[in-house]
Amino acid sequence: MPGGKSRGDSRKPTRGKGGKPVAPAKSIKVGVIDYKDVATLRKFISERGKIRARRITGVSVQEQRLISRAVKNAREMALLPYSGSGR
Repeated sequence: MPGGKSRGDSRKPTRGKGGKPVAPAKSIKVGVIDYKDVATLRKFISERGKIRARRITGVSVQEQRLISRAVKNAREMALLPYSGSGR
């Protein structure tokens, strides 16, 4: 772009087989979603502690329900922080 900053390749979605964009969560092979598996649950939580939306993570409706329930259980057990508590 003349006279401005170029966007670069950072804004282009990653392409998978067949040219379709690949969701970031599709590379994470999540078998069983457990509230005790904090490392897996952190991949579905933003830096501020909010649960990421389905359109961002690329999971199905059923998987999103399981993830949200597991995150809420982990928060109740004090394994994960609540959103907005990072002051």
